[in-house]
Formats: sequence, C-alpha cells, structure tokens
Amino acid sequence: MNENKKFFNDVECPAHYTDTKIEVIDYIEDKNLGFCLGNAIKYISRAGKKHSSNKSDKEKTIEDLEKARWYIDRRIKEIKESLCD
Repeated sequence: MNENKKFFNDVECPAHYTDTKIEVIDYIEDKNLGFCLGNAIKYISRAGKKHSSNKSDKEKTIEDLEKARWYIDRRIKEIKESLCD
C-alpha cells in the first residue's frame, strides 16, 4: 500500500479539506486562530472544492468566500469591541 495516499471520508477526512500537504484543521490549531478566523480559513480553503446539488460550482465558491468574509468581519468587530473594555 502507498503510505502517502490519503483515504477520504466525509467525517474524518473530507477531500475538500485534505487535498494538500497540510490539513486545514492542523493549520488552524497550529496557528491558534480561534473560532472566527479558523472558520474563515476553513471556508477559504474549501472554496471551489465542495460541490452542492442545488448550486453551481461558481455559486458555491462565492458562498464560501462570503462566509469567510462574514467570519473575518465578525472577528474585526470582536477586536474593536474589546478596545472599549
């Protein structure tokens, strides 16, 4: 068996997050990015890779990038609010 070959499954090893040398979750945890920035990285990483039965690939890509932007904006808001504390 080729030990470099990855075996994908939808729960533990989804192809849209594990198609590169570094798994997205490992990067997020290594950088200690937290929830909002971690989700932004997750959505950016899977943009254009996760397909939907009711959306075109371009529509799904746009949706993932919009989700990433939403999480980045939320993190910016959290930081700004913490300045007032």
